[in-house]
Formats: sequence, structure tokens, C-alpha cells
Amino acid sequence: MNSMLTKLSPTITNMIRADHTHVLATFHQFEADTSPGTKQALVNTACLALEVHAQLEEEIFYPAMREAGAPVDTDLVGKSVPEHDEMRQLIARLRMLEPTDPAYDDTFYELMRTVIHHVADEETILLPDAERILGDRLSDLGAAMTKRRLELVKPKVGEIAWNTVRALPASTMLMGAGAAAMVGLLLMRNKSAASRRF
Repeated sequence: MNSMLTKLSPTITNMIRADHTHVLATFHQFEADTSPGTKQALVNTACLALEVHAQLEEEIFYPAMREAGAPVDTDLVGKSVPEHDEMRQLIARLRMLEPTDPAYDDTFYELMRTVIHHVADEETILLPDAERILGDRLSDLGAAMTKRRLELVKPKVGEIAWNTVRALPASTMLMGAGAAAMVGLLLMRNKSAASRRF
């Protein structure tokens, strides 16, 4: 593995924790009375993040745990893939529904419950086991995960950006636009003042 990438990448366990935090934060933004467009953007954001996360774990993390052959809770690694499959089924169902469909919220809440249970198992059992067992390989595995993540996300960059913009509350966008306008005015004012001095 490229030693620079290894040095710059977080460990695989910290990457998994960061993914969990990102998805849980997205869940917390979802509210029953949110506009349909914002709901859909939040759901799309969570679903894409979960799909990438599950694929990374299945391709890199779980095989590394199995290869280590240490006395880990192998049942937990074994049940993780079926939990990912359950998430994928819920994601497929969500993609067939419109955000105005009454089943949309219920399906997303079911996805939340499934993910929260999965995250709890990984955070309290599997990741601490991995840190003990994989020790000196954690950074190399993190670099491998970073490289593979870039490959998986690259074709979806536009979709990710669009969902991020759509998921932002209008007040945040207005504040951002207002701040940008103020910076622009200050720059123009400073430029005008500087040109008068010369």
C-alpha cells in the first residue's frame, strides 16, 4: 500500500465509526413534517452512504477479521452480511416509494432501527475486537478502504452534492447566501478603497 496514503488515512475502525456518525446524523435530521423534497434528499443521502459503507465492510473489513483467525465473536461477523442485505431490501423499497407515500416514513424508520441495532453491535463488540486483533494492520486497511471508497463514490459525486444541497434547511442556505453577499460587498469595498489610494 502507498505509504503516504497509509499515513494520511484514518484507521479502518475510525473510518467505520465516522460512517456510523454520518448516517446517524442524517437520521436525526429526518422529521415527519419535513418537506417531501428534503425528506427524499435525506433518505437518498443515508441510503447511498449505507450502500457504500456495507460494500466496504464486506470487501475489506469482514475478510480481514476472518483472515485474522482470532477468537472474535464470529457470529457477529456472520450476521453482519444478512443485516446489510436487510438494509439493502429496505433501501430498494424506499427507492420505489414517493416521499408523499404514507409507507415512506415507516420504511425509513424501519431502516433506522435496523441500522442503529447494527451500529450498536459493531461499536460495542466488533470494532474493539478489531483494534485488538488487527492492531498494526488498522492503518493499511484504512488506506485500502479510503482508496476503494473513492472508486465507489466517484460516479456518484453529482448525486451526493445535489442531495446535500436539497437536504440543507432553507435558513442555512439563506444564511450562507447572506454571508457570501457580505463577503462580496466587503471585498468590493476594499478593492474600491485600494484603487482610490493609487
